[in-house]
Amino acid sequence: MGFITNLANPKIAVMYLSLLPQFITAGHGSVLTQSLALGSVQISISLAVNALIIVTAGSISTFLSGRPLWLSVQRWLMGGVLTGLAVRMAYESKK
Repeated sequence: MGFITNLANPKIAVMYLSLLPQFITAGHGSVLTQSLALGSVQISISLAVNALIIVTAGSISTFLSGRPLWLSVQRWLMGGVLTGLAVRMAYESKK
């Protein structure tokens, strides 16, 4: 689902069309080859970073799911954060 979302995202196309041409020199070979090489490098790096995030999130999930105390702390912490944000929004709307 994330892959399809990224393919349909026009911001990525704008990024490729505006950023990559700055690093392409016509005198260094085919413009298409340079564009494909730069795009492939960016995709490879993004894939590696996203894979690292996925593995880390899976490890944290496994760690937390095996410890009920951590789950309870996480729920209370997130509840407190969300409550704090709600209070802040309510306070700022009264200004």
